[in-house]
Amino acid sequence: MKNNPIPQCPVARGLQSVGDAWSILVLRDAHAGLTRFDQFRKSLGIVPTMLTKRLKALTEDGLLEKRLYSERPPREEYVLTEAGRDFLPVLMMIGAWAHRHCDGELARYIDVESGSDIEPIAIDAVTGAKLGTRSMRMSLQPESEPSDR
Repeated sequence: MKNNPIPQCPVARGLQSVGDAWSILVLRDAHAGLTRFDQFRKSLGIVPTMLTKRLKALTEDGLLEKRLYSERPPREEYVLTEAGRDFLPVLMMIGAWAHRHCDGELARYIDVESGSDIEPIAIDAVTGAKLGTRSMRMSLQPESEPSDR
């Protein structure tokens, strides 16, 4: 991201952690309850070397952590960290975007308790406004500190 025209862009920084399809799909599967290498490999149809790289990167970036589930032979599983769990709304928003803009029969998100479809939307927690309905800008300074302009 050396050529990033927006210094310290949060989107660019986030993509450094999860910026490829395999990483995002591993996180999707982890949210679905998969934890073991073979489960991820079977679900994704990914070659083992690529999966090893993705799991290593997601672990190094703090989205997954390894846990020993068998001592003999030693076996580890991958579980979501707080950062990994915080990625669920991002996954759901990607899915919601696909429902609106991509062709094909797509799976739906269903609320287990109510049985109804889930329609994710992004809301600003401060104003309560739906994202995309108000103008915005990026700033490196907190709003309480005026800029030198």
